[in-house]
Amino acid sequence: MTFNRVEIPAEPEPIVLDLDRTALVIVDMQNAFASPGGMLDLAGIDVGPARDAVSNARLVCDEARGAGVAIIYLTIGWPADGSTAGGPDSPNPRKELALRLMSERPELRGRLLTFGTWDFQIVDALAPQPGDVVIVKPRYSGFHGTDLDSVLRGRGIRNLLMVGIASNVCVESTLRDAYFNEYWPVMIEDATMPAGPAGIQAATVYNVKTFFGWVANSEDVATALRGAPRRAP
Repeated sequence: MTFNRVEIPAEPEPIVLDLDRTALVIVDMQNAFASPGGMLDLAGIDVGPARDAVSNARLVCDEARGAGVAIIYLTIGWPADGSTAGGPDSPNPRKELALRLMSERPELRGRLLTFGTWDFQIVDALAPQPGDVVIVKPRYSGFHGTDLDSVLRGRGIRNLLMVGIASNVCVESTLRDAYFNEYWPVMIEDATMPAGPAGIQAATVYNVKTFFGWVANSEDVATALRGAPRRAP
């Protein structure tokens, strides 16, 4: 029997989570997606909303740490030689925005989502702490080509609180795969940001709450986590 359960107000209905079996998954909160001068900004996508998304994600992250919830970071990127980005037979270099920009604009080559660069780094406001797990992924979904599933199952985790950028790309891709792998995903809507106009966010929220999981907001999740029983030190 567990006593570490909280109810999260969500759509389409509230969901009860056992926090001992829950992780907060922070998806691609990297300079590339959230900072002026990063990859999305260079591509002409408005990154202004990322400030609120990062702030709301930080609120949830702080409360999750206090409640003893596991924190798992996903980042996307490739080595400078592009060896995991996909070769001539892969559609990835034709569709992934950073790879396209580096191909089309020589001055950007080696600068976008490349290991060791500022663009690849997690934003300072959400910097990982000791004990957090950081997993690098070569494609949109955190489950593709990584040990994410093994890490989660090894810790007995079945419930995923999810924040990140872009909601309609890497967040939704990871969330769908989570659902297919029998996890219970909860997207924290105001701690995410789409790559594109606001209508895209509405479509992602509809898909998640109707077909793949639950949708909540950061204040409700933070309040629920804040009220969870604290373990003795």
